[in-house]
Amino acid sequence: MNLSELFSFLERLGKHPQKGLSQNFLIEKNIIKKILQTAEIQSGDRVLEIGPGPGALTKALLDAGAQVFAVEKDRLLSAELNRLQTVDQRLILTCGDFLNFDLNSLAPKLKVVANLPYSITTPILEKLLNHHTLFSSFTLMVQKEVAQRMMATHGSKEFSSLSLFLQFYTTYASSFSVSSSCFYPRPNVDSTVIRLNLRSQIFLENPKPFFHLARHSFQQRRKMITTSLKNLYSYQKIQAALIQIGARIDARPESLSLSQWIQLYQTLGSV
Repeated sequence: MNLSELFSFLERLGKHPQKGLSQNFLIEKNIIKKILQTAEIQSGDRVLEIGPGPGALTKALLDAGAQVFAVEKDRLLSAELNRLQTVDQRLILTCGDFLNFDLNSLAPKLKVVANLPYSITTPILEKLLNHHTLFSSFTLMVQKEVAQRMMATHGSKEFSSLSLFLQFYTTYASSFSVSSSCFYPRPNVDSTVIRLNLRSQIFLENPKPFFHLARHSFQQRRKMITTSLKNLYSYQKIQAALIQIGARIDARPESLSLSQWIQLYQTLGSV
């Protein structure tokens, strides 16, 4: 759907993009084609799309032969997506807030392909990863700065608890940049499409206490780990654990790799 097609579509509906729903609609067909290539969409794939809007990406997914589970919050746009229904009923549409959507209603393994609402990107990622066994890959359009945090490696200023969270469950595959000129209305930021593959196995049977530890430290990322975790463990215990895993005793949260964080968590539980 190019700009003139989108204008005609919105005019017919008497619809204006809603900033509160992060409605910046993709109008560059080459980007849509590249998203499908990045996601490696094949006929027969089962795809979860979050916030399809007018349905330009939805149509491309259906044309490629995928079965699409689309979740759209905007009632008017959700109703209009029915126009894309295929003869073999490969579009399964839900009108509602994705954060309230029951992912347990889906069967594995799905690919997630979506232009995420930028205002709730992190909560969406957390919800998806809390159901990680349902998915094989994520191909997501996100704000450029968020993508930098998603792809960040330890030791960089962008490395955060989100980076750690994603590395725990996924491996980075590829990414490409998308100019703000590819959207209507044009956002104030550029975007990135990032492909992540889900790990077949995760490192810990019960990761919740691990993430609690890491987030507690990253909330005070400018402080040393011995200081940021002092409400959970004694200074001596944290220092001994850091020495045991081969880290500096003045290490800050972003300086530890995922494997070191896991070792720190396990060591603190045993020292």
